[in-house]
Amino acid sequence: MRIDKMLANLGYGSRKEVKMLLKSKAVKVNNEIIKDAKEQVDPNRDVVTLYGDVVEYKEFIYLMMNKPPGVISATEDTREETVIDLLQIEDAVFNPFPVGRLDKDTEGLLIITNDGKLSHRLLSPKKHVPKTYFAVINGKVTEEDIEAFQNGVVLDDGYETKPGELKILKAGETSDIELTISEGKFHQVKRMFESVGKKVLYLKRISMGPLMLDETLELGEYRELTEEEILLLQNYEVKEG
Repeated sequence: MRIDKMLANLGYGSRKEVKMLLKSKAVKVNNEIIKDAKEQVDPNRDVVTLYGDVVEYKEFIYLMMNKPPGVISATEDTREETVIDLLQIEDAVFNPFPVGRLDKDTEGLLIITNDGKLSHRLLSPKKHVPKTYFAVINGKVTEEDIEAFQNGVVLDDGYETKPGELKILKAGETSDIELTISEGKFHQVKRMFESVGKKVLYLKRISMGPLMLDETLELGEYRELTEEEILLLQNYEVKEG
């Protein structure tokens, strides 16, 4: 990999700005000053330093965001603020994308990465990666609703969902519930409750596969996944459908 491409990809500036760094003798590879932007380096073997600090290269970035309402799950949009707009420049330079979508008014766990293989693994319709949501429902959720969700409900377009696991946390004029599903149809949770005559007032995703939302993250905040969390996702056993 060219040294200028490596540094630019890591957010140390544009190619032009990186060339200025090289000319200023700020960059060393294996303790030798490098001024040629075309110099080839192996990020996994060579030690690259900038002003004496070691430059840590990474091919992939893995982020967990507590998505706020009012922001769309997209990489770019001409009218709406996106989850990528919330990233710091040093993370955005990796050109990451959200793994799946949360509705504009839905909060909670969103994985953002540039690892296409992992994204496909988590989103492929042939997989059954469970996603769990906390929701506040207008109306009393009943045992009959639990049974209906277990059997799969028919949405407004005639699609019959796969079984969902519904738990009632609090029942009353409004009900608190948790729902685990293995699909990701458009507005699926809302439409599932509409099929039993109820409306979702608030929706938050709290887990995806083995990954739980870090509850210390405020709305709109994010952090890098730990090595343990990355391995959990990469090694997660999903069932072929």
